[in-house]
Amino acid sequence: MKPLKRLRPQYVAIGAVGALALGALVVVPAVSAQAATGCAVTYAANSWTGGFTASVGITNLGDPISSWTLTFTFPDAGQKVGQGWSADYSQTGAAVTATSVSYNGTLGTGASTNIGFNGTWTSSNPSPTAFSLNGVACTGSATGSPSSAAPTSASPSASSTSPSAAPSASVSTPPQPTGTTPVAINGQLHVCGTNLCNQYNKPIQLRGMSSHGIQWFSQCLTDNSLDALANDWKADLLRISMYVQEKGYETDPAGFTSKVNTYVDMATARGLYAIIDFHTLTPGDPNYNLDRAKTFFASVAARNASNNNVIYEIANEPNGVSWESIKNYAEQVIPVIRAADPDAVVLVGTRGWSSLGVSDGSNETEIVNSPVNATNIMYTFHFYAATHQDSYRTVLSRAATKLPLFVSEFGTVTATGGGTFDQASSTAWMDLLDQLKISYANWTFSDADESSAAFKSGTCYGGTFTGTSVLNESGVFVRNRIMTADNFPTS
Repeated sequence: MKPLKRLRPQYVAIGAVGALALGALVVVPAVSAQAATGCAVTYAANSWTGGFTASVGITNLGDPISSWTLTFTFPDAGQKVGQGWSADYSQTGAAVTATSVSYNGTLGTGASTNIGFNGTWTSSNPSPTAFSLNGVACTGSATGSPSSAAPTSASPSASSTSPSAAPSASVSTPPQPTGTTPVAINGQLHVCGTNLCNQYNKPIQLRGMSSHGIQWFSQCLTDNSLDALANDWKADLLRISMYVQEKGYETDPAGFTSKVNTYVDMATARGLYAIIDFHTLTPGDPNYNLDRAKTFFASVAARNASNNNVIYEIANEPNGVSWESIKNYAEQVIPVIRAADPDAVVLVGTRGWSSLGVSDGSNETEIVNSPVNATNIMYTFHFYAATHQDSYRTVLSRAATKLPLFVSEFGTVTATGGGTFDQASSTAWMDLLDQLKISYANWTFSDADESSAAFKSGTCYGGTFTGTSVLNESGVFVRNRIMTADNFPTS
């Protein structure tokens, strides 16, 4: 979002989506690892005609290990692994091997990790029933008998050919939450398939607000305002928008880094998730700020690595630049974050002001066919309801079946940040996001002199932030949507 005013091109006609490409995964050099002495695995799949998404939970019940190899065999010879995440996959016949990647290879006793993949099937899609970790059968106890390397073929048995066949082993899940805040309930988030999932591996939706530029509206981010956001609005997240240009980070890197960390602490104290937004807008090519991004994210990731509530948004709204350039930027910045904070979700900006390319005359196909070579990431989609309507909603609905998406910024007005509040289009957007379980942050939690601002002008200097009397029309609408009860499944 530009300060006070911004204009995006009107949308243009979009083409049909292409076929899903199987993206290459990062190949990690093998490291030595002792054999596990016990393990448990859960396997769950959501199927459709000819395809499925599988989620696999791995728990090490034995001695600590520094890397792992999981093997299993599909019961049906027509089942094939396609694009995967959080592991490197190979398949020979019906036998599948998944090996750890750089950030999840170390598993202490009792530690768990989650991996997954998209696959295809021909005649049936039963679940595998036997898994081995580093050559040891996963029986759900620490006394699993050693097994050989993954078999190279399989013969389905009569009892394992049903699509509803359940795995024979179970995995321990985190204890039920004792707190009631969004972070207390959901814990460390991760991407599973096309969803944002909580510590129980259940898809969730986060709802919250984005700050305006912290160089202009720091008076709107106070203890009182964030108490209102957490307790009155009952929000789940705060997006911290740190502009890089426009009197932002480049003018005082240390000062702005400190400000961001302070706001993360304030969100953490209230049980909110915090999105650290590297708010690039002009120039539109994120590579212009590549060195700044590496410096900034190395610092904030190292400082906040022990938090389980931080999400990193590495480029707000790329514009006037190709998807391949954005992808190149992401593949250089994400490893910097992973080196310090291996578990956090990372949000990647998309072409055409984070419109999945639609505002540039493209669509999501370019990302599907050439995804970022990284795991545990989501792609951002931004919209302004009075400007971006049915054509944009069509793209979002279609893309959500193939890509993990996060609406890290949206407005209820025009793409300038001003104009009339469009209740009909805003309602259509909110209903769609709720239906698809796509998380969102509204622009903005500020009293800027524009109709996209939640608060009436002057509110942030007054100190009262609760109730509707201090809100603009947009603020009343968004608050009412956010404060409806969350659905955070834990079992």
